[in-house]
Amino acid sequence: MKSPVITSVVEHDLCIGCGLCAALCPQGILAMQWNCYGEYNPVETSPCTTECGLCLKACPFADSGENEDTIAKRLYGAVPGIRHRSETGYYLASYVGYSERHRPTSASGGMATWLLETLLTEGVVDHVICVSPTGDPERLFSFQVFDTPEDVRTGAGSAYYPVEMSEVIRQVLEVPGRYAVTGLPCFLKAIRLAQQRNKKLRERIVVTVGLTCGQLKSRQFTEYIADLAGVRGEVAGVRYRGKSQDQPANNFYFSFTTADGKERRLFWNEGIAEAWRNRWFTPEACNYCDDVFAECADVTCMDAWLPDFSGDPGGTSLLIVRSGEMLNLIEECCAFGKISVASINISRVVRSQRSVITIKKSHLAYRLYQDELLRKVFPKKRIRSSSNLSELERWKCKTICAMQRQSREFTLKNGCYLKDGASSLKGEMYWDLMQLRLIRFLSFPFRAVRYGLELVAQTLDRR
Repeated sequence: MKSPVITSVVEHDLCIGCGLCAALCPQGILAMQWNCYGEYNPVETSPCTTECGLCLKACPFADSGENEDTIAKRLYGAVPGIRHRSETGYYLASYVGYSERHRPTSASGGMATWLLETLLTEGVVDHVICVSPTGDPERLFSFQVFDTPEDVRTGAGSAYYPVEMSEVIRQVLEVPGRYAVTGLPCFLKAIRLAQQRNKKLRERIVVTVGLTCGQLKSRQFTEYIADLAGVRGEVAGVRYRGKSQDQPANNFYFSFTTADGKERRLFWNEGIAEAWRNRWFTPEACNYCDDVFAECADVTCMDAWLPDFSGDPGGTSLLIVRSGEMLNLIEECCAFGKISVASINISRVVRSQRSVITIKKSHLAYRLYQDELLRKVFPKKRIRSSSNLSELERWKCKTICAMQRQSREFTLKNGCYLKDGASSLKGEMYWDLMQLRLIRFLSFPFRAVRYGLELVAQTLDRR
């Protein structure tokens, strides 16, 4: 007998690899392993004998009867002063700024690292769970539990690499204490679902820090970018968001270190953007996510991708706060000059993630429409299926989806990602890339009008 999460989620290619199912399985029969695409999936170490269904109830892409709206309403709906937007979910306040101390080593303004450290030093939590490098070439990053601010700093920066939470969630269940967890929207949704069924998780995970997300990447994404950067040896370490003082914040670099100590760098505009924006090496489950702003998190951190801030090479953060305790902590630290933040209109926060919102709202609705026509199995979403996209947007959506499939199948076809495979993959994508260039050319008049309207909206927001 197979575990329900295997038959209902994994076999339909809807698993995001968070690991909550493996951590909670009362029989202990699930383990997280790499699949053929370089993504994490649960596998059975022995047959399921009870079919209790707990694995499905904690899965963010299973039809559990819950979604981000229902979960967040239970968590934040009664918070005094709380407001709601369809794009962001609930929010108490929104901020823009940075931590001077943490900014140089962080992906943007360093606010996520500052917050995790402050939660420890102020005694709000005893442990922090975040992603950090491992030094293992077969598993470059993992979730780890830290007890000191110094250890937390090792996790500063972004990690565009698969990680799973089964080990750290088991530690939460075994070791008493108050924990803060940082994670992407789908991972935090899984934690919230698990908390509804497990008292220990409910009592011990007391703070959740979310990160906005457009998509996850497989381990082959890192190998592909390393190949573009000219790396020929085994990658021993990666820094995904290096900052250069002669470049704006939105042209960061990836830095790769090999076993012999050599380093190679590649900037965002030198090929990373092409692979990222066209969803190469992106898991299929990401096509069914409608949460941009980690709506189940007490506080959400993101880059300030706005014209006012993206040119600053130091990087700037945006925050959405939903918890009263987190709001008080941020305001107190701001008053004492520990951080440099200011309030910002929530509309500008939404605008900073405009392209991601388009993918997770409008494009998702069209993908669901297509799936209905094909009678494909897909999870129930808050977004309704719709064919209401312009012809150019439909063309763009289909082309990007085709490239996403090609990039995953390229890995499967070759058994693993080949170190000299970058040129071969780009060759396979040639006609799709030409189509996107034509789409951009034909869309130029519409983009110009939209840009003008955005300038007017920004002016009104600042008043």
